[in-house]
Amino acid sequence: MGHGNPNEKKIFETLIAAFEKQYPNVTVKYTSVPPGEYSQKLTTLVSSGKAPDVFYVGGSEFYRFAEAGTVLNIQSYLDQTELFQPDNVWPTALDRYRYDGTNVGSGDLYGLPKDVGPWAFVYNKTLFDAAGVAPPPAEAGAWTWDDLLAAAKQLTVDENGDGKPDKYGVGAYSLESAVWGNGGQFIDYESGTVMIDQPEFYEAMQFVADLSLVHKVSPNQEAEQALNAYTRFLNGKLAMFAMGPWDQPAFWELPFEWDIAAWPASPSTGETATWLGSMGFAISAKSKHPQEAFDLAAFLSLDEAGQRENYQLGQAVPNLIDMARGEFLEQDKAPASRQVFLDIIEDYGRPDVPALSKDTQWIDAFWQDASKVWNGNMSAKDFTAEMQPKMQALYDKGNK
Repeated sequence: MGHGNPNEKKIFETLIAAFEKQYPNVTVKYTSVPPGEYSQKLTTLVSSGKAPDVFYVGGSEFYRFAEAGTVLNIQSYLDQTELFQPDNVWPTALDRYRYDGTNVGSGDLYGLPKDVGPWAFVYNKTLFDAAGVAPPPAEAGAWTWDDLLAAAKQLTVDENGDGKPDKYGVGAYSLESAVWGNGGQFIDYESGTVMIDQPEFYEAMQFVADLSLVHKVSPNQEAEQALNAYTRFLNGKLAMFAMGPWDQPAFWELPFEWDIAAWPASPSTGETATWLGSMGFAISAKSKHPQEAFDLAAFLSLDEAGQRENYQLGQAVPNLIDMARGEFLEQDKAPASRQVFLDIIEDYGRPDVPALSKDTQWIDAFWQDASKVWNGNMSAKDFTAEMQPKMQALYDKGNK
C-alpha cells in the first residue's frame, strides 16, 4: 500500500508489473491511497491487525512502528540477497530505517528506502532570460539571500497596472532551508531542546516572511490561498519555487524551460541547506508471506532494472549510488543541473524536522500557528518566544 499523485501511481503499477514478470509465482495487489488519507488508513489497518504486507512508511511513522514491533526486522533477509550491496546505497537513506531497540539511525534494518528525496530550488529559465536576469548558480554557497531578493525584485511584475503583481519572483520559500543555512535549528535532538527562540532561527523566519510582507516579491497568504505557488509555477507566473525529483513528470510537460539551482546561502554564515526527505518500504511483522514481501520491497528499492525504470520515469534519484553518479546524470532531460540533486544528498541536505520524533505534535503546533508571522500579526521573534515553551512541553510529553 502506498500513496502519491497519478504519476506516481502509474509508475508503481509499471514497476510492480515488472516485478511480477520476474517473480511469476507472486501476485501483487497494489493499493494507492490519497496522500491526505494515508496515515490514518495505515494506522487503522495496523491497529486492527490487517496491515498490508508491504507499505510506505515515513520518518516519524517508522519510529513508532519499529518501537511497537509492527514492522519486520529484515536484516537477515538482506544478508542473504545479492541485491543488497550496502556500500552502493545512499547511507543517509539506509540510516532512516535502522533501529537498535531504542533509537532510529543505528542497528538492524527494518525497512528499505523507497527513495531519497532532495528538495531542490527550481526556476523558470524562460522568465529569467526574458527579464535579462542571470540564472541562479548550481554550486552551493555561490549566491545568497541578498542575490535571491535582487533577482526576485526584477522578476516580480505588475502586468496590468492594478497594483498587484501578476508574476512573482519567488514562492513558498523553504523555512527549513533558511533556518539551517543561518545556523539555526528547530530542535537539538541530543538534548531534546526546542531551539526556535534563538536568533539564528527567528531572523531566518523573518527573512522568509518579509519576502511577501515587506518586499512584495512572494505571494502573501491571501494570494497563496487564491492560487498556490505550485500552480503559479506551472502556469508560468512564478519565477522561483521548489521541487523534488517526483515533480519531474509534470515539469517535463511545461511549455517553458526550467532548471534547478542550489538554495541561496545565508549571508551571515555562507552556508546552504535544504531538507532531504525519504519514504521507505516496510514489511508487516505479521505478514504471512514475509519472503515474498521482502522480494517485492527489495526489487522496488534495490533492483537495478527497477531503479532504472524509476528514474527514467521521473519518480526519484536512484537509490544505487553508481547509477545515480553515472547514467542518471547523463540523462538527456531537464533539469540540466541535475547534479544539484546529488549535492543535496551528499552534502547539504538534512532529514526533515520530524524524522526523529515518535510524536510530532510539537512541530505540528508550530506550523498550525506560523500564519501569525506570515500574515504580519506577529514578528518572528515574538512568535518564537511565545511558541518555544508550548512546543517544548509537547515534545517532552510525546517523546521523552
